[in-house]
Amino acid sequence: MRQLSTIETRTIELRVKRYDNEAELFKETSYEIQVDRFTTVLDALITVKERQDPTLSLRYSCNMGICGSCGMVINGMPRLACETNVFSLKSDTITIGPMEAHPLLRDLVTDFDEFFAKHKSVTPWLARNDEEEKFRAEKEYVQTKSQVDYFIDFANCIKCGLCVDACPVSNTNPHFLGPQALAQAYRYNSDSRDEGERRRLATVDSMDGAWGCEYAGACSKVCPKGVDPALTIQLLKLNLMKYRLTGKTNPDKRAR
Repeated sequence: MRQLSTIETRTIELRVKRYDNEAELFKETSYEIQVDRFTTVLDALITVKERQDPTLSLRYSCNMGICGSCGMVINGMPRLACETNVFSLKSDTITIGPMEAHPLLRDLVTDFDEFFAKHKSVTPWLARNDEEEKFRAEKEYVQTKSQVDYFIDFANCIKCGLCVDACPVSNTNPHFLGPQALAQAYRYNSDSRDEGERRRLATVDSMDGAWGCEYAGACSKVCPKGVDPALTIQLLKLNLMKYRLTGKTNPDKRAR
């Protein structure tokens, strides 16, 4: 009778950067843990918290790459811990720290209040001029496939904050709106059901908005959903220039 092959396991070292309030500096805490080829970094951290160090603080929710809660810096790159397979890192030593462009709360947990305030500032919802109809909702705003295709690639943002953490401008200018908010401004400005283009363009038309982007591309590299914020911001700049020259917003999005 054919035997099932055994699952390969090995011992790795997790080095977690934790802030020491008394010393006012980061210190690394080391943990050894046994993993197999199915283990993610989030699995490893949860095991540490359950079996070795209950004081370790981290944030997670869905464990499926949907909620975006478990963003952190893993081996020098912002990643989702639930989507990062330990074996894929090809190292027996994994260094983990909190995201650095967001205020630190504790250990691997960062504060997203400012992140969501910037997100909200670009009106990330469908803005309509027919206020009465909007709140009665007695009709549908029907879209063709081509109208959906115009924005759908930019609609997959899960608000994990990795793009902001990777952005060199966000890390040096706290007033910069950041790639996530700017990409969402373009996403809604590209939606044929929306009528809030002018207000969004006014919000992002500054050096702390779209013009502050230096097109480093790091935001797109770390995006776990392939939204490509770097491209989106350049398209947003193009829309701003067209609006300045012609006074017209994006007509292509309503092409059927």
